[in-house]
Amino acid sequence: MVLEQELLPYWQWLLSGPAGGMGALWWFLLVVSSLALATLCVGLVIGAVRYGPLPAGDAAYRIVANGFKELRAVSPRRIGALAWLAVQESLRRRVLVTLAVFVLILLFAGWFLGTNQPEPAKLYLSFVLTATTYLMLLMALFLSAFSLPNDFKNKTIHTIVTKPVRAGEIVLGRIIGFSIVGTFLLAVMGLFSYLFVVRSLSHSHDVDIYKLTDIAGEDGPVGKTGQTTRDAFHRHDLDIGTNAAARTEAVYGHWHEVTTDRAASETEYAVSQPQDMFRARVPIYGKLRFLDRTGQVKAKGINVGNEWGYRSFITGATQAAAIWTFDGIDEATYPNGLPLEMFIRVFRTHKGIIEDAATGKARGILGSIVVRNPQVDPIMQTQVSSEVITFRAKDAFIDEMTIPRELTDPEGNPLDLFKDLVHNGQIEIVIQCLEPSQYFGMAQADCYMRLDDGWFEANFIKGYISIWIQMVLVTGVGVMCSTILSGPVAMMMTLSILVLGFYKDFIVSVAIGETQGGGPAESLVRILTQDGLAVSLDLGIATFAVKAFDAASLFLMRAFTSLIPDFRDLSTVSYVTDGFNISFTLVAQHLTACLAYLLGLFVVGYFLLRSREVAK
Repeated sequence: MVLEQELLPYWQWLLSGPAGGMGALWWFLLVVSSLALATLCVGLVIGAVRYGPLPAGDAAYRIVANGFKELRAVSPRRIGALAWLAVQESLRRRVLVTLAVFVLILLFAGWFLGTNQPEPAKLYLSFVLTATTYLMLLMALFLSAFSLPNDFKNKTIHTIVTKPVRAGEIVLGRIIGFSIVGTFLLAVMGLFSYLFVVRSLSHSHDVDIYKLTDIAGEDGPVGKTGQTTRDAFHRHDLDIGTNAAARTEAVYGHWHEVTTDRAASETEYAVSQPQDMFRARVPIYGKLRFLDRTGQVKAKGINVGNEWGYRSFITGATQAAAIWTFDGIDEATYPNGLPLEMFIRVFRTHKGIIEDAATGKARGILGSIVVRNPQVDPIMQTQVSSEVITFRAKDAFIDEMTIPRELTDPEGNPLDLFKDLVHNGQIEIVIQCLEPSQYFGMAQADCYMRLDDGWFEANFIKGYISIWIQMVLVTGVGVMCSTILSGPVAMMMTLSILVLGFYKDFIVSVAIGETQGGGPAESLVRILTQDGLAVSLDLGIATFAVKAFDAASLFLMRAFTSLIPDFRDLSTVSYVTDGFNISFTLVAQHLTACLAYLLGLFVVGYFLLRSREVAK
């Protein structure tokens, strides 16, 4: 799973930030104070031009003082009444059609979604979560952007402002009311989605008794080997030993338990429902460093030409390696050995052997794992390490294995995993590619120790909480824009903020200079002159003006993006579809960010609505 930024503990994220930087709370206060100061200065300048300096200052003081006085005096009872009016308005506007559209999508989705996929659970979960996200965001967009403009157009707002209702209560009531409607729809969609996915992927098999053969042993047969019957476009290989329970080989991301009943006159076999199809892995990540082909330590591996630099690659059949250092390794946490999982991208420079001739199955690229003690012997300058454990990596598949407690060193001497290879709770995992001219690509989150899985249903609910957060934010933005803009313009403004929020990372990378080609002016010059990135612009006044314009525009771009919610970061769809547990820390961070944005949108919406004559 892609994890480009390390998840910080909640209080560190809130107060200190990564690497001792500025925490989210201080960034929020800095942005709010800067924005408020800039708005006040602009208002003073406009007022001074129109009325003079002293009247402008007096008007600004009265607006700010009266505004905060009203914001402190909001009434929960009036807000609740206005929220209920917003709910009734939503029902009159046929908002339940969204639910009907979603049900219709699920009814016909089975025609286009197949279970004959490498990971059918990932396909189905991705479909229902993505469809829910788009429908909910569109519903929130249209519902919030057109509400107040329609009231102004139909003059129904006059029946509200003539009552003892404050502008802030109108804004907050609309946000809460529309959020209640969205919450109800999202809960129903989540229930339907869960039932649809589970019901669609539920299947079983029977043991194909005609394909069972005996497994020979020294004293006779020790079990049977064979296959299951074909169901849901696949079969499973299985080995049934002398014990009463066994399991099939994993196919399409799941396996089945096989129980044997020998009490009857004929042996009967029962195959369970799919196991491990829906997961919520709890990973423990380590710190990653690389060795280049000569064995020198590097922060990153090589780039094989991918524009996305998330993963680095190591060269096969050289000293190049990826080394993870894990903390908190102890016998109590991992009594049966280390459950290691890897997600390796394979880059082939030639076809190689794609299929194993003996089994007819896909054959991956040969790799090796070495378990190593991180402590270096001060005299020998060596580290205690295990013998090489080989495996075959298939591109973009999760390889699972358990590092046993009893190992041997390269000379064949016995090693104990926890006594000989763990030092102060740390252990190193060294991965190499063994085939020449082939490459392994890895990032820090691609190798991890797996703890006991979390509860999938709870993880599914947390995934829908992230959709709820996005829906509430779109509702807040739409209500804020609708306080001053007409319906279509408010909708386009909200949609623009939503789209920019999904591409916020790219905009920030341009603003801080991570991308090549300069700012907008320099990029335009290079397009017109057809100069490549390696060509420097000629020195002169024109180049100085281009650089100055880009510096100012990039500063404004970065300042603007700090005000936009990062909708892509708020989405946890990939966690659910890839089968990883969503940490409660991440949920708490997203909820905190949502609350902070809603507070700002509420205050801005209040002052914008107060600027309209009807709300004064």
